[in-house]
Amino acid sequence: MLNGVRARVLPTAQRRTLNELTQDLDLSSGDTTSKRSAFWTMLTLSSVIAAGGVLTDSTATVIGAMIIAPLATPIMGIALGSVQRRRTGAAWTVLFACSLVIVMGMLFSTVLPGDYDLLSNSQIASRTSPGLMDLVAALATGLAGAVALARRDVAAVLPGVAIAISLVPPLVVAGVCLGQLSGWLALGALVLFVSNFFALVFGGMVVFATLGYGTQADRASGRPARRTYAAMALLFTVVFVPLAANTTITLLLSTWTGRTKDTAEEWLAEEPGASVTSVDSTSRTMYVHVRTPGDLPPVKGLLDRLQGRIPDGIPVVVDTSRGQRIDAGAVGD
Repeated sequence: MLNGVRARVLPTAQRRTLNELTQDLDLSSGDTTSKRSAFWTMLTLSSVIAAGGVLTDSTATVIGAMIIAPLATPIMGIALGSVQRRRTGAAWTVLFACSLVIVMGMLFSTVLPGDYDLLSNSQIASRTSPGLMDLVAALATGLAGAVALARRDVAAVLPGVAIAISLVPPLVVAGVCLGQLSGWLALGALVLFVSNFFALVFGGMVVFATLGYGTQADRASGRPARRTYAAMALLFTVVFVPLAANTTITLLLSTWTGRTKDTAEEWLAEEPGASVTSVDSTSRTMYVHVRTPGDLPPVKGLLDRLQGRIPDGIPVVVDTSRGQRIDAGAVGD
């Protein structure tokens, strides 16, 4: 069955040799000076472009940075080295490259004012709270990238793979957030990068092992060794658990936000002309935005109504259209 899948996914006529793959993905083989010079030059330039795109909230600029970013090369080199069970130094290259991009983001963050609202920037907000769908997309992208590298006739899809797998932009966002002393947002961006990194390695290992690019023993037996399967399972678990937890939290916050809005509307039902414009949650605090021509009813009534509908201990803040902010306290206090 494995041979049948291999023949369909990678016909012999389109198969690239192991030496060709190694030359493309291993920066420590062949003309190492030229390879490393090109890698670090393009990585630095892509970091600058990504930082500019993030700070100006320009999607087109960020996409340009994704296309020229070479970070996927050593990451796929890790995948190829893993199935062959040999050390290539690619992991150190990725580590130093990540550090460079993060530092670049921190440097560019110095142009932002101290009171800048990071979440008002869509390029930042979209990369600080990854979920399971990000993992699904990253896994599919990793598989597509590995197949494109292994086949001679689909290399044209690699720019699309570079756009789909977000590597440099999350690192830039992490740097910008760190520069603005927003540790939790930086952590969210790092989680997105790590999930994409592991998904890319996982996808590459699956494809390279299945298509017979492993060790001589693996190729002779026609199947990858158990260690390779174990490494794949570990990678998947490392990525799946935090993203599943974040997705669960996001869904719960969405549910609690909806309940808070319904409760706030009940709380204002007897006030003529008063309405709830929106409810959002930031840093575990519920912000209730209301429009009212007169005074608000006692906010304790809102807290009492929220008991049992959202967990105790969640702070509630009421913002009025007249610029008044009322700290209502925490539910259950």
